[in-house]
Amino acid sequence: MLALGLWGLDRSGMWRDEAVTFQVARRTVPQIWRLLHGVDAVHGLYYLLLHAVLTVHPGEVVLRLPSVCAAALTAGLVAALGARLVRPRAGLWAGLLYAVSPMAGHYAQEGRSYALVAAGATGATLLWVRAVRKGSWWAYGVVLGLTCWLHEFAVLLLLAHALSLTLARAGARVWRGWGCAAGAVCAVLVPMVLVSRTQSAQVAWLREPTWDTAADLLRSCLGPTDGVYAVCLVLAAVGLTGVAGRRGEPTCAGVALPLLVVPPAALMLASQVAPLYVDRYVLYALSGAPLLVAAGAERVAAAVGRRWAGGRRTPVALPGRPAPVVLAASAGPAALAGSAGPVGLPDRAAPRSSRPSRPRTLGPALAGAVGVLLALTHQWPLLRDDRDPARRPDDLAAVSRAAGRMLRPGGAVLFLPAQTRNVALTYPGAFHGARDLALAGPAPASGTLYGTEVGAAELRRRTDRLERVWVLADRDLLAGRWRVGDATERAKLAVLAHDFVPGPERVRGDVTVRLYVRRAAVTRSPASPTAPPRPAPR
Repeated sequence: MLALGLWGLDRSGMWRDEAVTFQVARRTVPQIWRLLHGVDAVHGLYYLLLHAVLTVHPGEVVLRLPSVCAAALTAGLVAALGARLVRPRAGLWAGLLYAVSPMAGHYAQEGRSYALVAAGATGATLLWVRAVRKGSWWAYGVVLGLTCWLHEFAVLLLLAHALSLTLARAGARVWRGWGCAAGAVCAVLVPMVLVSRTQSAQVAWLREPTWDTAADLLRSCLGPTDGVYAVCLVLAAVGLTGVAGRRGEPTCAGVALPLLVVPPAALMLASQVAPLYVDRYVLYALSGAPLLVAAGAERVAAAVGRRWAGGRRTPVALPGRPAPVVLAASAGPAALAGSAGPVGLPDRAAPRSSRPSRPRTLGPALAGAVGVLLALTHQWPLLRDDRDPARRPDDLAAVSRAAGRMLRPGGAVLFLPAQTRNVALTYPGAFHGARDLALAGPAPASGTLYGTEVGAAELRRRTDRLERVWVLADRDLLAGRWRVGDATERAKLAVLAHDFVPGPERVRGDVTVRLYVRRAAVTRSPASPTAPPRPAPR
């Protein structure tokens, strides 16, 4: 996982959410604290962690390194869960499956908190298994509490663990211990919930999930390619046959199935009332998929092993030679010690002969590892393409380079909407010497993500005598495919439509860098553009 995570980590470009992490984490701690009172409280602990990390070196690779390390840790924790709940070879398969998952690899290379949340949730699940067996719950509560402060939706893991306790038919003592830990986690999370509820406008863009959303998530967890998805789906179904075990003893399927299903299902159901679902919010549920697949693979391997052992025939002695020794897998030491004659073995040799031979022990484990390698080969094009910045929602570095080729020192710049100022905050070199027409207060000092802007009247006053304005804008907004509610944003659109004519532009993804020329100047210069140009290709 570490090798795959480091491969192509320097994409030479951040997308908008990574850029927010980058520019917020470089602020002072008081400035970050002030920001969290108005926006992004759910990411507050992560911003403070990245503040310490970027103190070492403020760069894109360093920004993503914590996610890479967290993803590698998660793969190891998944392997530990499989080894504890099934056996070591199943843990090996589960850890390798997580490591080659394109979904895990995607968020391992993203400067956001989701890979760290997945590591915390998987670690909490491992501590949950230990607590069910040994009765000590404090470590489980501490790890899960910290994980919830990295992202509050990690609290849905409590529902998964409650279902796992039900499937394990846990006793009253276990339920009491878990209930105390769960109550402590919820109590610690209350302040964040109260603050984040006042910031719900940040997720107003979300829509209700559908059945197709659930199907897409399942495919992402089990394998986005058809071949890998089909094999993993069959093995996961086989693994479900062991969902219930001895009373009070959690099984691999009894832990993996709720982990995979319950958090996404709960968030999707809640989103039917108030949309909150995005797959990355429940990335930690991915840990359940390789565990379930590995449990099914272990059952298949065990069945094949029993059939192979039962189907062997006892060799017949050739004329003139003693009969060869046959050690049946089902024969115990007593049976071997009691054998006599030329085929018999001495009593002292019986215990040694009852041990499984190394080739038979390593064979299935290596076969499973080869299967994971085939899955990696099959999904390699997806992993390779994911290293391309174009695979992210946007590439602010590309927008900054386009702006740098067009802007001139002293030029007036308008960001439409204000969120596009994220480009200048993250890559300020291209905007050196430019005038930000709408800016009233800088982002760090104002405790906002993108700074505060002047009112509509002041904006019109600032643009009255300008001949040319460079605009960084969302293409969908300029095309009228969505509307803004802020008065200043509406004033920007009105001024551009009434007083200016669009000219040359450079398009990068959903953002355009476009020159606007005042209509009076167009009238004086016939060579100037009189109509909007055709949109450039994305």
